[in-house]
Amino acid sequence: MTEVLLTVGTRKGLFIGHRRGGTWEFDESPYFNAQAVYSVAIDTRRETPRLLVGGDSAHWGPSVFHSDDLGRTWTEPERPAVRFPKDTGASLERVWQLHPSTAEADVVYAGTEPAALYRSEDRGESFELVRPLWEHPTRSQWVPGGGGEGLHTIITDQRDPRAMTVAVSTAGVFRTTDGGASWAPSNSGVSAVFLPDPNPEFGQCVHKIAKDSADPDRLYLQNHWGVYRSDDAGGQWTDIGAGLPSTFGFAAATHPHRGDTAYVFPITADADRVPADRRCRVFRTADAGLNWEPLSAGLPQEDHYGTVLRDALCTDDADPAGVYFGNRNGEVYASADDGDSWQQLASHLPDVLCVRAAVID
Repeated sequence: MTEVLLTVGTRKGLFIGHRRGGTWEFDESPYFNAQAVYSVAIDTRRETPRLLVGGDSAHWGPSVFHSDDLGRTWTEPERPAVRFPKDTGASLERVWQLHPSTAEADVVYAGTEPAALYRSEDRGESFELVRPLWEHPTRSQWVPGGGGEGLHTIITDQRDPRAMTVAVSTAGVFRTTDGGASWAPSNSGVSAVFLPDPNPEFGQCVHKIAKDSADPDRLYLQNHWGVYRSDDAGGQWTDIGAGLPSTFGFAAATHPHRGDTAYVFPITADADRVPADRRCRVFRTADAGLNWEPLSAGLPQEDHYGTVLRDALCTDDADPAGVYFGNRNGEVYASADDGDSWQQLASHLPDVLCVRAAVID
């Protein structure tokens, strides 16, 4: 029987659910109780999946934990897995992203606040700072977004381990094609409406990027105002927001098997951060952004105020695909049919910060 694992990181712990057949069951208690869980990765590259968690204790600070038994036990390295070298003068505030490489076995990347990229070659047990990005000549001009200065998106290329795209709020998109030895801004066509020059080389407040499942060069970007597509791995971006009730939002995800298919969750405005029209709707494109359709069957459609954050929308790799999201009302919703219909899995949780799911059997 196929099993789907669902992880829900919240302001006060990690919740884990399992779907066997058509039935969902959640583990009895949250893991990392009272810790904010900003990032989770489900690494299925080996026969035994590994869970990676970026937790943040108000007392002990941030750390990276891993589990090889689906959360029953957890390991925290004696030496902090992610830490800034002394010569940087920086200290770790948060682990925003954990990303198992799609091109290299056992390699895991981490994105942090302050905005930095880290690389692990032991499945996330220890990490090293990628210095060329940390020392990028534009860094002194990067500024924090509303949620802090975080490197929140990491996209590797399964065809080439030297190619990678990252996104920083608020510095924009940066890309390397030489394994991280050099980095270039990759924001052409993406606007920054809050700056005097709305079309800068860097400085955009990119909220999330997702990669097309059929074409690794095709990327979808949810900006601070604006939804975009790139067909050349970020070299140029095209506005595809027409047809959405709002182009402000945080989250973006793609279908695991269907090319040209992506999902976003529109928010009314940066100054009014509730679902567009106060209706809980995921929007899906099946033609790379030419058209968008609302997906609302089973979702609340009146007076709804649950904001979906940048990492709180995801898909699994089932067929049909599971689509999942959680919101700041503490609600979690799931679809087992590509987003066509939805059911509520949880309510009254703490703020949902991140959601990840994967088929594990």
